[in-house]
Amino acid sequence: MKKPLLLGVVASFFFAFTFILNRSMNLSGGHFLWSASLRYIFMLPMLVLMLAPKKQTGAVYASIKKDPVFWLLYSTIGFGFFYFFVTLASVFGESWLVAALWQLTIVCGMLLTPLFGMPLPKKPLFFSVLIIVGVFLLQIENATTVRIAGSIMALLSILIAAFSYPLGNRKMMEKVGEELTTIQRVFGMTVMSMPFWLIVSLVAWSQAGLPSLGQLTQSFFVALFSGVIATVLFFQATDLVKKNPVQLGVIEATQCGEVIFTFLIGVLVLKDPAPRAIGIIGLVLIIVGMILCAMAGEGEE
Repeated sequence: MKKPLLLGVVASFFFAFTFILNRSMNLSGGHFLWSASLRYIFMLPMLVLMLAPKKQTGAVYASIKKDPVFWLLYSTIGFGFFYFFVTLASVFGESWLVAALWQLTIVCGMLLTPLFGMPLPKKPLFFSVLIIVGVFLLQIENATTVRIAGSIMALLSILIAAFSYPLGNRKMMEKVGEELTTIQRVFGMTVMSMPFWLIVSLVAWSQAGLPSLGQLTQSFFVALFSGVIATVLFFQATDLVKKNPVQLGVIEATQCGEVIFTFLIGVLVLKDPAPRAIGIIGLVLIIVGMILCAMAGEGEE
């Protein structure tokens, strides 16, 4: 359990760049549709460079040919819908708000467990709720400055994304987890989500023209840090515990680290205000929740 837990935490660090850079691009005038599609457009050649020298792309294409409809559907859900709505949320809320709301995926992922013939992991689900309470306490001091309508739109966008990501990941893991490696699975899902992203790109071009150099640069780093490094680490972590619903819930709970990392980067780099008493209590609840989730997972080994 220690290895997948560590991988999950490290992945959460790299995932944090999604919220920081997406909000930065939005504030600088970049269209959110370009921010969404460019991540996966940049990811594709990166993954090819990782797999082609080892001749590992052939197995992926063979798997896709066996069931292209399945691959297209769950790649579009797991990568397309997920990131489209995460990026849309950055239009309506600050990076810290989007990162905080994204923690709903911890509970959403666990609620999907019965769909895969496994029992609902009750203890981690309870501890995950504790984590989410901590997340909102951490952000409550800032939440008063956010428009209510924007918060609601951000919440609705994140709810769709929070169900799409674990659903796509788990369905693909169930389908090809035994025959493809983590990187191969990410590559295949990226390839099969391309029709969706090409449509998004055409709409972006028709509405905003071509992206700026700044948006291209920041999208490249989102693709590298979050799209490749974080996604591969997180998928590898879930692969290691895929047969244990409790431990799978624990690994998905490590994503709460994104809030901590996003907040710290905001304070240290973007000069956001540091948390006061309520925020510190929230931070403590997040850490306690993660520890309790880890203990629950260890007990299932």
